[in-house]
Parts: sequence; structure tokens; C-alpha cells
Amino acid sequence: MGGVRARYDERVASGTLTGDAAQAEAATRLDTLAAALAHPPRRNLFGKPPEPIRGLYIWGGVGRGKSMLMDLFFAEAKTSPKRRVHFHEFMAEVHERLDIWRRMSTADRKRSPWFVRSAGDDPIAPVAKQVASEAKLLCFDEFQVTQIADAMILGRLFDALLGHGVTVVATSNRKPDDLYKDGINRQLFLPFIDRLKERCEVMELASARDYRVDRLVEAPVWYAPLGPGSTAALDLAWSRLTHGAEPQHIVLTVKGRKLDVRREAAGVARFTFEELCARPLGPLDYLTLAANFHTVILEGVPLLTPDRRNEAARFVSLIDALYEARTKLVASAEAEPDRLYPGGDGAFEFQRTASRLFEMRSASYIAEERRDVDAAGFGN
Repeated sequence: MGGVRARYDERVASGTLTGDAAQAEAATRLDTLAAALAHPPRRNLFGKPPEPIRGLYIWGGVGRGKSMLMDLFFAEAKTSPKRRVHFHEFMAEVHERLDIWRRMSTADRKRSPWFVRSAGDDPIAPVAKQVASEAKLLCFDEFQVTQIADAMILGRLFDALLGHGVTVVATSNRKPDDLYKDGINRQLFLPFIDRLKERCEVMELASARDYRVDRLVEAPVWYAPLGPGSTAALDLAWSRLTHGAEPQHIVLTVKGRKLDVRREAAGVARFTFEELCARPLGPLDYLTLAANFHTVILEGVPLLTPDRRNEAARFVSLIDALYEARTKLVASAEAEPDRLYPGGDGAFEFQRTASRLFEMRSASYIAEERRDVDAAGFGN
């Protein structure tokens, strides 16, 4: 017998997961939704399209298993086409599509398959039509609204997608009423929250345990020196922290630039040192990573010799961003933090970073709640 609950129970029986009543209930609700999507209602006698199937919004603290359950659900859902996407990436795509539509000539718009006669110059309707053609089921990981540009279009975009019969399933660390909390002109965003609660069943994944913390505390988070053993340890950490979820390749947007995240699952992002510190990235990029992932796995930190001063400076910025957000770090390195920068320009200043790296290995740091960070400056 298939289904989300069956797959969940298999993982519990195998020891991959620890049984959790809240997770089991969520799996059962996702099964109910999957069954409804497999047999959608048809148009009525007058040809009017049916209401889209009511979706599900699952919220709860970090490490409760939301992304793992989404992974199981997405694999089981029979709807086609369907799409699972990180919410930040989705909204970046939407803004890009809106911009493309605005720059099109009137003639090109009329020739487009996404043309909506009643929309006039408003790009929301044609973009929603395009998105709906690509997915009748939209699954959002890490649903969060922090940007005014997103907040001001979500209500109309959501309504247009529903009008095309799209069903939305989302996971979030925030309950709907806390979305865009304290944001500019938030009163204009409140109708979207009402609409979201109307069209999605809201469920708190009220597990008492943060399984991410359990998995971080039960094993080291810094592996040195580099070699097959440290690589195998990071592979095991990835498997533990993601509950075996399938990795995704996503693209984040930082001030209009693309930031590749080649491996992401369950709120965990995995990178090599070369990917993060040998490329021209800066504090804004690292703050964006810290804001979007509760844990970063970093592979292959070398000795930071004088000929690597640029990479060392980026590494310092990365650790500052992760530390201020209380994002967790699992890393493999050539040496312990206090021996990473053995001498040369910047060695004295690196002592602060080494101190932070030692603190980030402590049980108290691992158990600490994450902080919101602002790309305009460190910390709240």
C-alpha cells in the first residue's frame, strides 16, 4: 500500500526516523489531499470550472520534519503538471516574468499565449496564467514573506492562480498570521492572509522536539583533517539532517544577481569551500544563505595561507553571517579552527573567527533559536 503515511511508517520501522505523533498526523492529512488531487472534481453542467482543491499550509519550528513530509507528499501526488520550489526562488522568478511582460510591446503581448484580454497593462494575470500552465500543484518550501515587493503582489497573484485551478501546499516556520510581520504597509497584505487561510487548511506541526538539534548534538560538526573519513562524515551528516530527502538545485536572487545552491534539502544547504569562498561572493550573498537555511554544510576548508587571503576574507564574512543568524555549520577542514590561519597578513584578526567557530560547535549554540538577519546589516 502506497501513500505518504505508509512511506513515513516504513522510515520509522527502518530506524531512519523516530516516530512522532505530530508528523504521523501530518502524513495522514497529506494522504487525504493526495487522494483528492488524484480524483479532482469535474466541471458542472453549465461548464463552470470547479473550485480548486483546498491546499495545506504546514507550519512549525525548525527541525520538525516539514520538508521531509513535503518530499514524501510530492513523490506520491499524482497531479500533473506539478512543481516543488523554494518560495524565495519562486518569487524571484515571478518578478523576472513580470518585468519581461512589462517590457513587451502591445503587439507582442497580444501574440503571447499568456495574453489575458481583460488584464490591460497589468502583468499579474498573464504571469499567473503562465505559472498555472506549468503546475496545477504548487509545493512551496520555506514559505516566508519579508520583502515589500513580494507582499504587494501576492494577494492578486494568489487569486489568479486559484482562478486557474492551482492547489497550493506550503511549509513554513511561521503561522499565516505572522507572515510579513511588522512589514511596511502590512495592512495591505492582510487580505492575502485571510485568502490563504480560506484556501489552505492550516496545520501546526507541533512536535515538541527539534530533530535537527538532536542530530547535530549527537555527532561532531567539525571534521579535521581532510580525507575520506571527513567526506564520509559529511555525507552521513547530510543524510541525518535531511531525513533522506531528495536534494534540489535552487537559485536565490541577491540584488538582481543569481546565487546558485546546487544541493539543498529540508532547510540544509551543502557547498564546497571553492563554491562559497573562491568565487566573488560577499556579505549580502552570505546573509541571504543564512536567512534561507537553518544549516550549512561546508566541505573542504583548506589552510588559509597568505596566497589565499581573498578566500580567507570571504570565509570570515561567511562565518560572521552564519554566526549572527545562529545558522548551524557542519564542516570538514584541513585543521582545527585555531590552526587554519597559521601566519601572514590577517592571522591575528582571524583569531576572532576561530573563536566563533569553536563556539558554533557548542551544544548551547546548536540549541539556540535562529535570528532574523537583514541584508542591509548584520542582525536584528
